[in-house]
Amino acid sequence: MTRLDVSATEHGVIRLYSLDMRPEEARFLQEPGAVAQLLGAETLDMDHVEVFPISDLEELGLDGYLTEGLGVPEDQFDRADLRARTGWVLMLRSRAFGGRALDLPLPAVLKPIGTYREAGTDWTGTPIETASALPHSAPRLSPRAARRKARNIGFALFAIIMSLIIVGLAWLIL
Repeated sequence: MTRLDVSATEHGVIRLYSLDMRPEEARFLQEPGAVAQLLGAETLDMDHVEVFPISDLEELGLDGYLTEGLGVPEDQFDRADLRARTGWVLMLRSRAFGGRALDLPLPAVLKPIGTYREAGTDWTGTPIETASALPHSAPRLSPRAARRKARNIGFALFAIIMSLIIVGLAWLIL
């Protein structure tokens, strides 16, 4: 028997299953709580669960949905196999489980198509070598100029507050 094994720290994993059931039954899985009940899970975040007929993807196909819609690299799946599939599918993202670990037996109506990983962000890059990127490269104010700037800001705030008080008193008097 196939199992659904999810660790609490899992992220970026997409599980795809074909649904071996009548279209009416598969359509019912789109209702809130139906997929969680089918899996035997307490709850699922339905923002990260999709149940749909492959025909809805039209010319994009299941392979295009994985690459363009979900960010799965093409080297993780067989394009021809996904193009040949028909019927309804269930897609579960790691976030659907809300960070909870699960180890559940899968019902017989779920046939695994594949488990895929979303492409991660490439954080590599070359160091920035321009003069403006160096620490403390901004022009420094002299202590006297910094005090003058602080006083100007303080005076401006004082003037605005006093103006509001005067306008408020004038409004109350009139």
